[in-house]
Amino acid sequence: MTGNRILIGLMLVAVLGLAACGRKTGLDTPYEAGMRAREEAQKAGQPLPPEPKKPVVDRPFILDPLL
Repeated sequence: MTGNRILIGLMLVAVLGLAACGRKTGLDTPYEAGMRAREEAQKAGQPLPPEPKKPVVDRPFILDPLL
């Protein structure tokens, strides 16, 4: 019984530790990711992916204040 609790505890610590991994910056928009991919391909001398479309200006929605 004690062995099972120790195993479950270790697994819980491992899962929580892995869940904390990642970038601590803001999220990339698809436009930013596309531009970064183009820059990296250009630096590496590879064919360039298609240029991403400019993002549409965000219009406010009536329920935005609730969020």
